[in-house]
Amino acid sequence: MLTLAEFNAATQAECTAALEGVYEHAPWVAARACASRPLATLAALKQALLRAVNQASRDEQLALIRAQAAPDGQLGGTPDGPSPAAPAHSTPEESARIRALSAEYLERFGWPFLLALRGPRGTGLGGARILATLQRRIDNPPEDEFAEALRQIHRIAELRLNALFGFEPEQGNRVWDWCEQLARHSDDPEQLTVTYLTEAHRAAAAQIAATMRDCGFDQVDIDAVGNVVGVYRGQDPAAPRLLTGSHYDTVRNAGKYDGRIGHFIPMACVRALHRAGRRLPFGLEVVAFAEEEGQRYKATFLGSGALVGSFRPEWLEQPDRDGVLMRDAMRQAGLPADLAAIASLRRDPARYLGFVEVHIEQGPVLHALDLPLGIVTSINASVRYVGEILGMASHAGTTPMPVRRDAACAAAELALFVERRAAADGDSVGTVGMLEVPSGSINVVPGRCRFSLDLRAPSDAQRDRLREDVLAELAALCARRGLRYKVEEAMRESAAPSDAAWQGRWEQAVAALGLPLHRLPSGAGHDAMKLHTVMPQAMLFVRGEHAGISHNPLESSTADDLDLACAAFTRLLDQLATS
Repeated sequence: MLTLAEFNAATQAECTAALEGVYEHAPWVAARACASRPLATLAALKQALLRAVNQASRDEQLALIRAQAAPDGQLGGTPDGPSPAAPAHSTPEESARIRALSAEYLERFGWPFLLALRGPRGTGLGGARILATLQRRIDNPPEDEFAEALRQIHRIAELRLNALFGFEPEQGNRVWDWCEQLARHSDDPEQLTVTYLTEAHRAAAAQIAATMRDCGFDQVDIDAVGNVVGVYRGQDPAAPRLLTGSHYDTVRNAGKYDGRIGHFIPMACVRALHRAGRRLPFGLEVVAFAEEEGQRYKATFLGSGALVGSFRPEWLEQPDRDGVLMRDAMRQAGLPADLAAIASLRRDPARYLGFVEVHIEQGPVLHALDLPLGIVTSINASVRYVGEILGMASHAGTTPMPVRRDAACAAAELALFVERRAAADGDSVGTVGMLEVPSGSINVVPGRCRFSLDLRAPSDAQRDRLREDVLAELAALCARRGLRYKVEEAMRESAAPSDAAWQGRWEQAVAALGLPLHRLPSGAGHDAMKLHTVMPQAMLFVRGEHAGISHNPLESSTADDLDLACAAFTRLLDQLATS
């Protein structure tokens, strides 16, 4: 075992020798990183080594990639051929296929396929996971794959450094495990889908509540809209509380970390406080919000909206796809479905210090920068619509092209306009995420087409200009094609800039970990947008793997990154406790 104090006090030669093998066959990496001493944290050392590689010449980086061998923690080989090593936990068929694809990969790119075989949790990847990763990455552009090879080397080095310094990311492991365990509850056995008040949703709520109790929360309840609320009292139970949390519902075919780390990370911190017998000068209220994604009903931010008094009474009468009214779904879940009970959930801002949220980034920025954490400056404004274009269903073989009233073609034209118009702003985004031809047939011109619109921009004004142009185009193309349409606004949220003081607290917490500061806006909507309307808020982003992909089963984060988020949250609590 090596300590940072010993490392910082060592000579240059001793320092380089101590890190031998962390970056295999590349002593220059350690030698250059050692020039950054003294380093205050292990995370700072990891960043120093990472910078040494990322600032190296292309030839040095390529030599590093090509020098990787197979024995501990990566899959690869030499320029002369793929690694003959068979990964653990793989069938003979998987191993054979991995070897064949590794040879193909080497032929295509000129360097070996590299993968940290111990994976995001540090416990190892099975053959099926390795094979799926190789099949996906072999089609990447060469520049993307070159960068990914370096990232895998950094991950391998991180795991080796953990062992060298005797570090175990216990908090991160715990959060990672909680996310995996919660993902067992799903509306669909083939993919992770948890929509509002389904059986899987209720089971997830019960599991979160049980975990909160095990962590040591003083009070745990499931409220009138299904939020799971845990309170850890402060030294003075009457003192204002810090509010935090995120949602536990998911999109369809989701990842396991979106929203969920936002309540699990503070829960892990409360667990540590409770086991240390420590109370803060303020209370901590952690909320796992029941609904944020708007998947089952035409309602979004339902859980956090109830806390700020923006629950809309008409939502109770909305049917889902099966005709089940929200009111009835609530009653089936044991909730009161009563507007007075829901109204009582509204929080008094005077009783709270503010709201903070930790969230997986859901984007590629931190991944591209090789940074585990980022500070959110603002959440973009957004608006959503659901609509339907109405034409005339007719025979596909006998209806001439000039007289067709094809609803699907109009929706396709609208989707292409949204793509062009949003791109013209540079930082606006527009998505037609749902296209459906009800009762469609291969030989029938579509007479109806349902669609959705999701429009976002950094400011309310920019969003509104985008919205106006898209709706004007919808009207124009329907008029030109002889079609009718109807469109309904499903959600509108204003931009939510971070409170300067709370953003500063996150920045201090991240800097204290020895990490570079990176500030970025959020293109995704978050529960913090709702709380922003009544109290100061600020968010912390955690890097996602696989280019930060989200709303996708590939969504992932490492236990080490989650551990740093737990450490940052703890430091933020410590700042508040001593201020």
